Amino acid sequence: MDIVKIAIIGIIAVILILTIKKDRPEFGIIISIVAGIIIITFILGKLAAVIKLLEMYSNKAGISNQYLIILLKITGIAYISEFAAQICRDAGESSIGSKVEIASKIIIVVVGIPIITAVLDLIISLIK
Repeated sequence: MDIVKIAIIGIIAVILILTIKKDRPEFGIIISIVAGIIIITFILGKLAAVIKLLEMYSNKAGISNQYLIILLKITGIAYISEFAAQICRDAGESSIGSKVEIASKIIIVVVGIPIITAVLDLIISLIK
C-alpha cells in the first residue's frame, strides 16, 4: 500500500529532522524538501491514472480538453504553492509562506480566466 510507504517516509524524515536539528538546523529544511519530493514522486503514477479518467469523461461529455488542462494546471498550482508555503513556514518564514499563497491565488485566477469567461458567456446566453 502506497500510504504505508508515504507514512514511513514521513516518519523517517521527521526523526531525521529532529535528530539533526540540534547540531545542523539548516539540514532540516533540506530533509523536509527531499521527503516532500519523494512523496510527490510516489503519487505521480496515481495522478496519471486520474488524468486519463478525467480526459475520458470530458471526451464523453463533449467538453473541450482545454478546460480540463486549465483545471489540472490550477490544481497543480494549488499543490505546489501549498508545498512551498509549508516549507517556508517550517523554516520559520511564515510571512513569505503567506506571500506565496497570495501569489498562487492570483495566478489561479489568471489561469482560470478562460473558464470564467466561458461560464459568463453561458450565463449571458441563457439570460438573453
